[in-house]
Amino acid sequence: MIKQLVKFRLGMISALIGTVALGFLLIFGILGYFLGFSEVPYIITGALIILTAISILQWLFGPALIKSIYKLHQISPQDPTYGWVYNIVQEVAVYNRISPPKVYLADVPFPNAFAFSSPLYGKNVAITLPLLRILTPEEIKAVLGHELGHLKHRDTELLLAVGLIPTLLYWIGYSLWWSGFLGGGGGRNNNSGGSLFLVGILLIGISYLFSLLVLFLNRMRESYADINAALTVPQGAKNLQTALAKIVISSNPKVLEKMKRTAGGSIGKMLFFSSLEGQNISSWDAEELIQYWRTQKVGILSDFLSDHPHPAKRIKMLDKFYFH
Repeated sequence: MIKQLVKFRLGMISALIGTVALGFLLIFGILGYFLGFSEVPYIITGALIILTAISILQWLFGPALIKSIYKLHQISPQDPTYGWVYNIVQEVAVYNRISPPKVYLADVPFPNAFAFSSPLYGKNVAITLPLLRILTPEEIKAVLGHELGHLKHRDTELLLAVGLIPTLLYWIGYSLWWSGFLGGGGGRNNNSGGSLFLVGILLIGISYLFSLLVLFLNRMRESYADINAALTVPQGAKNLQTALAKIVISSNPKVLEKMKRTAGGSIGKMLFFSSLEGQNISSWDAEELIQYWRTQKVGILSDFLSDHPHPAKRIKMLDKFYFH
């Protein structure tokens, strides 16, 4: 069990380092070829300073936006209706050996949960009201084991940092595209505006490819959080499977599509415990759906464009930790 966890953790770290290294290698190589290597460090440094500053501001003040979008209401142990939810979060925090986060309820029409943090707002976990209606307390603990795993691993911050790579590629590419479009020149071999236009288009195209790598890293991040729930919460694997099935069954595709448009972009959607993709299986029960996923054959590319692993992959992985 521990060997599998270490192997998974090393794989995630390697993918993270590889993505960053490959990104900067491509940026340096392409810009160096077209513009001259002496100019590249200044371009990359300038762009990184601007984008890093924007990302830090988003990280620092993002929780305020999240609270507004999802109509979050903080609860305390004295809350007459939802004090028990606060106590469950405290219990799961003890399992994970982390300081308890602030607990919020989200007044939105779909069942889910998410964690977020920043130096200004601290650690936070939010649970939507419909989730409390469809899950048992033990299943809620498993979902919280997943969410507090994100806080323990600080992987949201890592995702934000890696997300700078496609943004950097796009920002530089877009700037060069406009420079070439307006007839700018200079650089190595007296590059014409056409050359700048070409390198801009190339970098923009590569930025979309790197966005796929960010999705891949987020799927690994979600799998790691699933493993955390399975290893820290009693009967976490079994209850997490049931919770995932109930969430998917109860999710209304039309409501989810509307919420996706206000989820704060791709990073916003990545906050959730379960993907915002809905399926029309409302007549199924949880055990029936879990058994279906267990026997479902899914290819490597089944979740290629998704920010979460395919549910069948999550169920099969959790089976390995079922008796922990």
